Amino acid sequence: MKTILALLMSIVCAPAAWAQSGDWQKQWDETLAAAKKEGKVVVAGSPDPVMRNQIIPRFTERYGIQVDFVAGRSSQITSKVRLERAAGQYLVDVFMSGAGTTFFALLPEKMLDPLQPLLIHPEVTEPVKWKRGKPWFVDEQGYVLMLFSSVQSLLFINTDYVKREELRSVQDLLDPKWKGKISSEDPLGRAGGGGAGSSLHWFHQLGPEFMRKLHIGQKTTVSTDRRQMVDWLAQGKYPICLSCKEEGASELKDAGFNLFEVFELAGIPNRINSSPFLLSYANKAPHPNAARIFVNWLAGKEALEIYSRENGTATLRTDVDESFLDPRVIPRPGVSYVDVTDIQWITSGRKLAAEKMLQALKSP
Repeated sequence: MKTILALLMSIVCAPAAWAQSGDWQKQWDETLAAAKKEGKVVVAGSPDPVMRNQIIPRFTERYGIQVDFVAGRSSQITSKVRLERAAGQYLVDVFMSGAGTTFFALLPEKMLDPLQPLLIHPEVTEPVKWKRGKPWFVDEQGYVLMLFSSVQSLLFINTDYVKREELRSVQDLLDPKWKGKISSEDPLGRAGGGGAGSSLHWFHQLGPEFMRKLHIGQKTTVSTDRRQMVDWLAQGKYPICLSCKEEGASELKDAGFNLFEVFELAGIPNRINSSPFLLSYANKAPHPNAARIFVNWLAGKEALEIYSRENGTATLRTDVDESFLDPRVIPRPGVSYVDVTDIQWITSGRKLAAEKMLQALKSP
């Protein structure tokens, strides 16, 4: 048992040991030279203007390595990768995906290799750089790196149509006056997206009867297009949105629309999550050196501060400026949150809740 523990500790501490010994610079330089010969890294993830407009140009400018970004909904990405691999094609190096895609598709279908051994730069490996004392892997084997931990809002409202005092409790959503006034991504996640994760949290906390009343009784409108839902919210067509995100609403708020993000409702606890993505490394990656440079840079201060500013999310780094964030998204010391990226919830609790919710929302 002691031998096993010692081995595990050596694996966990290896990246930090490389950095401290000074060997990281030689390894980094050799990796960068090989990465430039590979010429590019292929990254798969959700459609993301931050990635296209800021992350990719900044990375390419800094390292001279191109980034091919394969963008799509999680269901589209996984289907595409499955088909490619069935044909013997391994085209993706890095995944930036949500917990559902990562743990219910990429990992169980053996599409990943451990990412932990790729971390070599001291900006990433030094414990002092991280709020949790080290780079935080959701799983014990080091496959899935968590870079963000934010308090997630519960919903958005348009205060021209819904006054803040009208929604103090989660039960207020069931008021008949909101019937036909609520939008959401599919709570069952049949088309991918984040609607399922949020809905499963609600289901786990509030039970099947509440979810039936909310989605069926209140005739909640389902959309697969977050931009459409934000537009509906701004127009007042559906002035309550269960799946809208700050990055989608911020532009319209700046334009003068009175969109308000609700973080607290009596009757349901706050949760923290890893949005906008978890980071993982594809097995049989076609550009392994470029992938190593990319994941080290993406986990560093520069890249994560870009994401934090643009998405309004809190990172797990200690050196990222958080003064511009809505203080409500930063987890507060001493406050108990539901962590929806907890491995036990992801691998067992979430699946059980999904099965129960499927029955609840499909039964007559």
